[in-house]
Amino acid sequence: MTRVLLLGGTGDALKIARRLAPRDVYSLAGLGKVPDDLPCAVRVGGFGGSEGMARFIKDEGIGLVIDATHPYAAQISANAVHASGAARVPCWALRRAAWQPQAGDDWRRVGHWRELADALAPFRRPLFTLGREPLAHLDEIPAHQFWFVRCLESHADTPRARILAARGPFTLEGERALFALQGFDVVVSKNSGGSATEAKLDVARERGLPVVMLRRPPLPEVDREFDSVAGLLDALNGRNVSSA
Repeated sequence: MTRVLLLGGTGDALKIARRLAPRDVYSLAGLGKVPDDLPCAVRVGGFGGSEGMARFIKDEGIGLVIDATHPYAAQISANAVHASGAARVPCWALRRAAWQPQAGDDWRRVGHWRELADALAPFRRPLFTLGREPLAHLDEIPAHQFWFVRCLESHADTPRARILAARGPFTLEGERALFALQGFDVVVSKNSGGSATEAKLDVARERGLPVVMLRRPPLPEVDREFDSVAGLLDALNGRNVSSA
């Protein structure tokens, strides 16, 4: 049976991990909660780049690498392709479709932090849903702004920012209540796709708020690409791999 290395950290990856076998490996960077109820082995921490990942693949007898990381984890995805190529094993990827603007949406697309900061200049109370990146810029908050940063990691509030450690999925009702309480006037988001964090876009649309949307990074080609967990699991079940 082929041994699987699953690169995860997302809700979709966790769904796949729950279908793996004891000899398979679920790899996490270590941010957020580490699951302790999976049927497969769990590995926490980096590999030391693509060369370290390739050594792990060879040493552990991995026969298939599955990249189910976040769409913005471009470096990890690149390492997975390079490592699997060096180890001569196939690399599959789960790449969920990006969100698309709907009628009534006001999206302002940006490519990097400087563009993002410029796009936020007219606003006073942004909601950041970019993960931990804004935490590195808390000393750059303009005098007229108060930031609300939602991410996985706990961090002390500052006089000009509140940091909320939270993990999706987020409900429409919950997001409506949060927006009403905090009085956001703009939402800052990655185009993550999926349903777990989409409710914030629905509420922004309802309230007529603009969304500053960080563009997705380019990702490398893989041997097989899937747009759903179900499709990937079906492919696993069709191979001689050790999925349950």
